[in-house]
This record gives sequence, structure tokens and C-alpha cells, in this order.
Amino acid sequence: MVNKAGNKSKSDTADDVELYSPEDAEYFRELINERRNKIMRELGRLKEATKNTVQEYSGSHSTYSLHMADQGTDAQEREKIFLLASREGRYLKYLDRALKMLDEGTYGYCDSCSKPIQKKRLELVPTSRLCIACKLKEEKLRPK
Repeated sequence: MVNKAGNKSKSDTADDVELYSPEDAEYFRELINERRNKIMRELGRLKEATKNTVQEYSGSHSTYSLHMADQGTDAQEREKIFLLASREGRYLKYLDRALKMLDEGTYGYCDSCSKPIQKKRLELVPTSRLCIACKLKEEKLRPK
């Protein structure tokens, strides 16, 4: 099968790996939107957790003493929530970028070699911008 770009949708390898094609765009749009909605719900939950933590331990409504150890634990919890929210926010940006690439018709193609990316890779990591071969090359070149 040949896609609009003239590329075969199946690789020439023995294991016959299925590659992305423009016909798969709506499937991946739904997949990305599902993940995006999940992240938005998680960010809302984290926001509520932060709000509840601050209210619980502040002012005259506090049922807990303002012991230094308690304050340290509270600060640690707030920092953990902030780090989780930061990570989720970064992933949300990657998902938004993938949606934009779908709109532009560049989604599913490797940024390095321009070949279609394996569908299985995109299903697992829908924000992938590199095929497996180019990603492995990039990791080998990365200083350790």
C-alpha cells in the first residue's frame, strides 16, 4: 500500500512493521485528544490538592499545630505537587504540538529522515518526532 507521499505503508523488513500514513490521522487525533483530556483532569486534581493543602494548614482553621516538622512535610508535599503539575504541563505542550502537526500534515513523519514513523511507536508515544532508528542515533550522540 502506498500513501499520498509515495511511501510504502509497510516497511521492507522481514517483520513487516506497519508505518504511519495520512489515513491514520483521525485515529491519532482521537488518541492525542484522549491523552490531552486525561492530563487536563489530572492538572485540575493537582490544583485542587494544592488548594486543599494550603487551606488545611493555614490560619485559624488549622486543626494541626504549626510545628516545624509539619511545615517541612507540607512544603515537601506542595513541591511534589508542583513537580507533577510541571511534568504534566510539559506533556500537554507536546500533545498540543502533535495536534498542530496533524493539522499541518507533518505528524507521523520523522523530523530527521522524513520517513514515516512506526504506528506502534506513535500509539505508545503519540508525541514522537523521530523514528526508532533516528532516536537511537540521537541517543548514541548524546553526551553522558
